[in-house]
Amino acid sequence: MTSIIKLTAVSGVQEESALCYLLQVDEFRLLLDCGWDENFSMDIIDAMKRYVHQVDAVLLSHPDPIHLGALPYAVGKLGLNCTIYATIPVYKMGQMFMYDLYQSRNNSEDFTLFTLDDVDCAFDKIQQLKYSQIVNLKGKGHGLSIMPLPAGHMIGGTIWKIVKDGEEEIVYAVDFNHKREIHLNGCTLESISRPSLLITDSFNATYVQPRRKQRDEMLLTNVMETLRGDGNVLIAVDTAGRVLELAQLLDQIWRTKDAGLGVYPLALLNNVSYNVVEFSKSQVEWMSDKLMRCFEDKRNNPFQFRHLTLCHSLTDLARVPSPKVVLCSQPDLESGFSRELFIQWCQDSKNSIILTYRTTPGTLARYLIDNPGEKMLDLEVRKRVKLEGKELEEYLEKDKIKKEAAKKLEQEKEVDVDSSEESDVDDDLDQPTAVKSKHHDLMMKAEGSRKGSFFKQAKKSYPMFPTHEERIKWDEYGEIIRLEEFLVPELQATEEEKSKLESGLTNGDEPMDQDLSVLPTKCISSIENLEIRARITYIDYEGRSDGDSIKKIINQMKPRQLVIVHGPPEASLDLAESCKAFSKDIKVYTPKLQETIDATSETHIYQVRLKDSLVSSLQFCKAKDTELAWIDGVLDMRVVKVDTGVMLEDGAKEDAEDGETGMDIAPDLGMEHSATVTAAQRAMKTLFGEDEKELSEESDVIPTLEPLPPHEVRQTNLELPALLYRLLMNVLMMTFCIFLLVVQTEAGRIGLEGCLCDDYYKIRELLYEQYAVV
Repeated sequence: MTSIIKLTAVSGVQEESALCYLLQVDEFRLLLDCGWDENFSMDIIDAMKRYVHQVDAVLLSHPDPIHLGALPYAVGKLGLNCTIYATIPVYKMGQMFMYDLYQSRNNSEDFTLFTLDDVDCAFDKIQQLKYSQIVNLKGKGHGLSIMPLPAGHMIGGTIWKIVKDGEEEIVYAVDFNHKREIHLNGCTLESISRPSLLITDSFNATYVQPRRKQRDEMLLTNVMETLRGDGNVLIAVDTAGRVLELAQLLDQIWRTKDAGLGVYPLALLNNVSYNVVEFSKSQVEWMSDKLMRCFEDKRNNPFQFRHLTLCHSLTDLARVPSPKVVLCSQPDLESGFSRELFIQWCQDSKNSIILTYRTTPGTLARYLIDNPGEKMLDLEVRKRVKLEGKELEEYLEKDKIKKEAAKKLEQEKEVDVDSSEESDVDDDLDQPTAVKSKHHDLMMKAEGSRKGSFFKQAKKSYPMFPTHEERIKWDEYGEIIRLEEFLVPELQATEEEKSKLESGLTNGDEPMDQDLSVLPTKCISSIENLEIRARITYIDYEGRSDGDSIKKIINQMKPRQLVIVHGPPEASLDLAESCKAFSKDIKVYTPKLQETIDATSETHIYQVRLKDSLVSSLQFCKAKDTELAWIDGVLDMRVVKVDTGVMLEDGAKEDAEDGETGMDIAPDLGMEHSATVTAAQRAMKTLFGEDEKELSEESDVIPTLEPLPPHEVRQTNLELPALLYRLLMNVLMMTFCIFLLVVQTEAGRIGLEGCLCDDYYKIRELLYEQYAVV
């Protein structure tokens, strides 16, 4: 079946920003990734607003923020409400990424773009899948199936294979890695042959990657020289993705006695380090064959680290003796513990800072990579500090007023609840003022006779015996828990100790590790001029295929069409030219931002809407396994009207029951649930030729097919079922173009219009055989 395929670049084309693309397959729209850059650019959100309510499903390829960072905002603020598909590790590790990102930002600034509740709400919509699990979509996605395949970049990283009716095959493969690593196997893109459309990135298209052995030697040499020089090593890594590869590598080096590094501490510092390691232990089946065999044979979990100390705060890290090696998030150095440690350690020549990830241009880490000899740096230092003095008093006063107002509001609600539980009080009866203003526990019917009426009146009662009822809140087991009953007198703090706790001091003068989200705090920022004396090195541990490998893999796949996304303009152009050089038949697209690419494999395929009145008037004739009907109608779109003849299959009847139905106009006779237009190509050009670009930019306007008036319907003495039967019997069920049949009864001639090809002459010969030459 020929399908309409369009791709809209929401973000992440001709640049290294976050990835987000809208893929349309007929009526179904898939959002490929939903990323956000490190600086939380609102341009991406503004672009997403235009399409968020059209999205029917979301496919996530990797768990890092550049692939799914905007998901909590889209769900919590933009109203994205659809099923989200991801592998199990992307679901679990993606939560760790977003938790750590939020906490890293919130520790140094007033971060309000999304909350942890938004993260939970977004991930609740994710349907978790396994590799090679086929999911058949329903509703508008009938006939569409998706399947995740390993990408080799991060744990759970996915190459999405999207298939329409077993014919149209679309592959979305970004940030893949074909090389086998310590904790992951490589991708298997070579097994996919001749897809209809391949969507891939050009991030590494012009990048020459050093060999793995050379990178490991650089890392080991740097670490050993720094530690033996009594310096600390900061390795900027992500939260729960590439950090697993580096943690495995360093732990293996630390276990090697010849290296002599076992005496130095090795730490992992981020807000969710414990959870990341625990999740990794439970996901060994998603990792490399080597780790799987190690786990199965020796029952030794590869993520049961012997030398890696898990830290969740700078206070935990301070307990680790120096010199030390610290794996620290975030990799962009824009927030989190890595930025704080960079500010502390960059001015000491003994220390070393290793960057492992090329983040988005504009971030601190990318600036240091692009400018390796930088010695002076003006850096914004952001901190969250406790309120003191007058500011603290003002805050406490406001908080007190707020609590009193909330308490008063709660009491009013309790009074309303009490009054609603009582019966209505008869306002006509005289009662003392003191009694009216109090609660009552008993109700008594009104005395005295009351005049009856035709309508039944509700019985009213008035209260008596005023009393004060205390509302008791029970727990789920029906028991009241009073905290004072469980306090141990010997362990209760004295007034002096309480004051020390409030001030954040222990017996010494060191500050305690306190939760700043509970204490009254404020955020301050200042610009500091830092002199960079520490050694800064970039060592590539991104886990992506290099440029030559990407080109060879694409050449082996031989896609019919290629869309290049996510990469600088020069890299996208280089990859496009290389692919064209490999194959002249391939169509290569390098879209611009907000541009829509029409990647429909067949030409002259469009959509029309069929009204109920038109569908109900059709008379179907059976031809082999298909029922067909002839339509004489007018395509109505703005002021353009073209007479066409349409072959409609029986499958369209069910689709048109609920009103106007969107159908595909295609040159393929064998389409199910579609309307096939038998119009000449020049008629299509007249209808869509000049206005096609303008219409696609404005909106997805679908023309309406309206029936012709009876007096305008062309009369023909050609029996359509007989002709179709001969075509189906004699053309060996091949796919061929349907031609516009023009019958001229006045001149006694039959004309056949269409493209000059072998099928044209075969069909003309079969047509002429229906008549006798006089």
